[in-house]
Amino acid sequence: MAASPFQHDRSVLLAHFESFRAEVDDYNDRRERLIKASRDITNLSKKVIFLLHRIALEDDETSYVRAAKRGFSKLREVQDIYAGLTHELAGDRYWRYQRQVSPGLQEYIEALSFAHYLQHGTLIPFHEVQRSLSYPDGTPYFPLTVADYMLGLSDLTGELMRFAISGLSSHKGGRTKATQVCAFVRACKADFENYTAFVPDLRKKQVITSQSLEKIEDAAYTVVVRSSEYDLPPEILDDIVAQSISRFSDRTQKRSRGFEEDFSDDFT
Repeated sequence: MAASPFQHDRSVLLAHFESFRAEVDDYNDRRERLIKASRDITNLSKKVIFLLHRIALEDDETSYVRAAKRGFSKLREVQDIYAGLTHELAGDRYWRYQRQVSPGLQEYIEALSFAHYLQHGTLIPFHEVQRSLSYPDGTPYFPLTVADYMLGLSDLTGELMRFAISGLSSHKGGRTKATQVCAFVRACKADFENYTAFVPDLRKKQVITSQSLEKIEDAAYTVVVRSSEYDLPPEILDDIVAQSISRFSDRTQKRSRGFEEDFSDDFT
């Protein structure tokens, strides 16, 4: 017996809804996978940042270079994760799921730029970040946005604040390095200000950058005051400055992200 027009229309309608359900399920499943991957990337990147701090504060002339090399090596794990996500972000999917990808990507850029700073003393260029997320032939895994790049660099200033203040109390020559970092962060803040009208959320992060800069300047001011009180060899003066800055450093470290104890065992 032939199907009635009503039954035919009902079958067509059900087929459409089955298609819609499959599409929604696919979207939600992919979204969950990307959120999990972004969390894994965030955790790995934070581990690398802690590793960079730990090695860079070792008291020898090669500590910065060694820290950067170890950091770049560990960040390959993150790059491998992104390489495995290319099929999830093919075509226009990257733009559809950008909100799920951005948090981990910004944390990765923060870690990568910190390693780059330790090695070169400069900001990592945009093209180098994109190249780190590309195939050997130069094809990107996905397009890096200027917004994610800028927001990741903005987060770097907080790590530089911790690096400068910790170095004052634990590293020979920390006085000079703190002065250099202070000037660098000040220049970053001034340059980033030009982009606040074009990059969402950068203005909010500029507030954090201002707070980080203020902490470095307070520590540097303490160094200048203490240094002017003594006419001593630099080595002895470093010890005196370290003692006077240690309480300030402790207060600052307590405000940090609190991931040191959780991640330190993974990088011993």
